[in-house]
Amino acid sequence: MENRSGDERVVMVITATMLKRTGLGVLVAVLAVLAYWTTVCPCERTPGLYLFGDAGEESVADWTFANDVELCALQIQVGLRPHAINLNCMATDDGNLYLSCSVCDTKYWASKVETDEPARLRLDGVVYPVKLNRVTDDATMDLSWQARISKLRSIGGYVTNPPPADAPRPYRWWTFRVESRS
Repeated sequence: MENRSGDERVVMVITATMLKRTGLGVLVAVLAVLAYWTTVCPCERTPGLYLFGDAGEESVADWTFANDVELCALQIQVGLRPHAINLNCMATDDGNLYLSCSVCDTKYWASKVETDEPARLRLDGVVYPVKLNRVTDDATMDLSWQARISKLRSIGGYVTNPPPADAPRPYRWWTFRVESRS
């Protein structure tokens, strides 16, 4: 083994200490960014992790109030981690709630949703425990599509060019039924 002088040992100790501090600093920075991202996202097209908000503990039968909220935030569990996104949601006149997903066969989250998929839905700051089911029946999909058009035409705000009232449902558009989970 090579014999090092005292100066070399001091330089090695200082270098090791600096590397540990830098590593700790990077770890703290990564954790801070993660904490910030978790609390503010999902944002626009950037997914988030956990949805924060007041707990909506009662079962909801009439979701028509969702038509007054621009976007819904949805959280599903993917393996060991939560995955949260913003998306359009709309209620039909009879109070059923649906999620809108354009070109959905390319969306990460949609491929993870199975029958009666447990999820969390945030509407206007309140987080509701829900279950999701993909709708494949044409009549129900058309009803959901019309609810989407009605909402987009009435809500204004972020929608600058809402679709015409008679816009056909796109081929790659999917919808998911949302129901309260007890």
